[in-house]
Amino acid sequence: MLGGGRRRYGGREVLAAIIFVATTGCTWQQLPPVFGPSGPTAHRRFTVECRAGVGQAAPARAGRAGCARRAGLVAMRDRLGQRPGRQRGELTGPNPVDRGKRGSKIHLLTDRAGLPLSVGISAANTHDKLALQPLVRGIAPVRSRRGPRRRGPAKLHGDKGYDYADLRRWLRSRGITPRIARRGIESSDRRGRYRWVVERTVSWLSGCRRLHRRYERTPERFLAFVGIAATLICHRQLAK
Repeated sequence: MLGGGRRRYGGREVLAAIIFVATTGCTWQQLPPVFGPSGPTAHRRFTVECRAGVGQAAPARAGRAGCARRAGLVAMRDRLGQRPGRQRGELTGPNPVDRGKRGSKIHLLTDRAGLPLSVGISAANTHDKLALQPLVRGIAPVRSRRGPRRRGPAKLHGDKGYDYADLRRWLRSRGITPRIARRGIESSDRRGRYRWVVERTVSWLSGCRRLHRRYERTPERFLAFVGIAATLICHRQLAK
């Protein structure tokens, strides 16, 4: 005898529902029925994918494809501060602006065209220099037209928040030329000469309304939404 019950919704239907929640910022209970799966179903499938780490690998693959097409890999680094919603979870800390509120911070590393190469999250009170090395290590190898795969950028641009001798030595040891503004030497008036690219990507990332506030208690879900937003940025840029 054939078993009963509802059919399992396909991956495309669930993905469309998850992207709708990420871009509009609505709750899972407010998910329109036109997508097919209900809010609890989409949330359950989203949790399963987060545990599998799919949301972390997607922006790396998309950014790697864009770098291979443009044949360039110059990294630029920035961060985006967030505040939690009603819930509090891991990787949250006192906001440097308002110590009475806890928040998170999104770290972003892009190529010269603004495509996200590596993303990460941390507590709001985490120093920016501590997130630089994990982001650089998270860059996936990029296929080049000649020779072996490139496993790191040729140069890395950053603001004065990363002006530390140990970071410069670490970057040079990996064959990366640091282009970091020096405190007390270089003026802040020309910092946007190259870094406007990553600032533009940060504004694109802010277009994902689900990232305006952190409602996810677990860091895996919040990082997955960041990965979805980064993947959408890569898709829009590569589709041009």
